[in-house]
Amino acid sequence: MDKVTLVIPEAPIPVVAAAVAQRKIGKDGVRLGVLDNSKGNADHLLRFLVEGLRALVPVASVVSLYKDKASQPAPKQVLDQLAAEADFVVSAMAD
Repeated sequence: MDKVTLVIPEAPIPVVAAAVAQRKIGKDGVRLGVLDNSKGNADHLLRFLVEGLRALVPVASVVSLYKDKASQPAPKQVLDQLAAEADFVVSAMAD
């Protein structure tokens, strides 16, 4: 399997809480979460990312959610659904 490199264009590196439990990836593949921030073309960028990931790793399912305002955080309900239905989440901004 090819190596996947994730780039987070932020500085300094954010401090995150330790994971409570490690998620197990099912035999059918990862459960992918997609969060569209509602900016123009974010949906196109996310679609390309999902297609690229499907070509590299087994993807069991994709849950794609949308937040109404790019300048506001995602509502708790959206974050809770992503946490419950996805092994990892990709979010994108575009214009």
